[in-house]
Amino acid sequence: MEQELRTAGGSGGGLRAHSSVCFSGALIDGPRIQQLLLHCAAALESNDVTLAQQAMWVLNNIASSQGDPNQRLTSWLLRALVARACRLCGPAGAAQAAPAPPERAMSVTELAEYVDLTPWHRFGFTASNGAILRAVAGSAAVHVVDLGVTRCMQWPTLIDMLSKRPGGPPALRITVPSARPAVPPLLGVPDEELGVRLANFARSKGVQLEFNVVGKGTGTSTSTSPTPTSSPKKQAAPLCQDLLASVLSDPPSLALRDGEALVVNCQSWIRHVAPGSRRDAFLDTVRALNPCLVTVTDEDADLDSPSLASRIEGCFNFHWILFDALDTSAPRDSPRWMEHEAAVGRKIESVVGADDADGAERSESGARLAERMRRNGFAGVAFDEEAAGEVRRLLSEHATGWGVKREEDMLVLTWKGHGAVYTGAWTPS
Repeated sequence: MEQELRTAGGSGGGLRAHSSVCFSGALIDGPRIQQLLLHCAAALESNDVTLAQQAMWVLNNIASSQGDPNQRLTSWLLRALVARACRLCGPAGAAQAAPAPPERAMSVTELAEYVDLTPWHRFGFTASNGAILRAVAGSAAVHVVDLGVTRCMQWPTLIDMLSKRPGGPPALRITVPSARPAVPPLLGVPDEELGVRLANFARSKGVQLEFNVVGKGTGTSTSTSPTPTSSPKKQAAPLCQDLLASVLSDPPSLALRDGEALVVNCQSWIRHVAPGSRRDAFLDTVRALNPCLVTVTDEDADLDSPSLASRIEGCFNFHWILFDALDTSAPRDSPRWMEHEAAVGRKIESVVGADDADGAERSESGARLAERMRRNGFAGVAFDEEAAGEVRRLLSEHATGWGVKREEDMLVLTWKGHGAVYTGAWTPS
């Protein structure tokens, strides 16, 4: 059985629902591939390893980890299914699962290149910054609590926008938690050094910036003074749903100052908070801070079902987008291309492999998030045409195929008409 599992997991692969591939002289279409994935998932949920092996064997013979975008997608899905099947076989079987490719921490320059490769992250930066600029108009001071996974790459553009504000820029505070989800992109630079870099950039733009790193009582502050405050050693990161509580452990860092407008920016963050009551509790805590604006950017997919088969189907129908788009963005041997694809693969492994949603990636669609925000006492803030225009200008720098649409009060990034990433702006109602 272990040998068969090892064979089944060899190369991986997959197809979109409307695509097809030739296998043993016969044309296998996308719906058939999807059905095989769902059969495999159902077999694993019922602990029927033999049936799961049969499905994986067929998928393995169709797949190619070096194939087209659809085949590479199912390569990762199959890899995750094989790892899950090996766990059913006990320690001996689990040892047959191939180790994940090692993750490498990037330099700041490499992270900027990673973010710039596609509009996947920059879309949210641009839309959120437009909403923030509008919300803090007239405020003498602005405090941004940054709950994001891209290590402050959003803020140079906002600093530049604030520097051009009629009447002069506001004083700016940025607070980040010392603990964050351990997901790509990884950066080999401590937060305190990022704060120094941002402070130097802000100074060059005539903006007064104070940068804080807080969490579990290890608060530090880096201001525009020549000598930054040194940081004590950070403690181990808590569970993802406790990250905001970690920030709140240093209340002076979040206490509003006279004339200060508070913004909470959640970028690819909420999907790391366990769904259901914990996610609601997270939003209740955010609301208790009394922000003037909350921005939420995340992937427009429902991947939080307790059913493995439903999560597999969601992955199959959603994650082809970035695989497909990457082939129009850079050569396959580009380091940034490979890092993006590996990041998607790790998300798939998290969605497929983890039964306990604590710390796993469990995204929900923009429509469902909007319902959750309203239930928790938030009202949507529509994006004005200026913000939408900035997004369209951003997309003009990338491959044709990217677009933007409005859904309720949100902006949604699309690839070939399919929703990819949403950004919403909210205020306590």
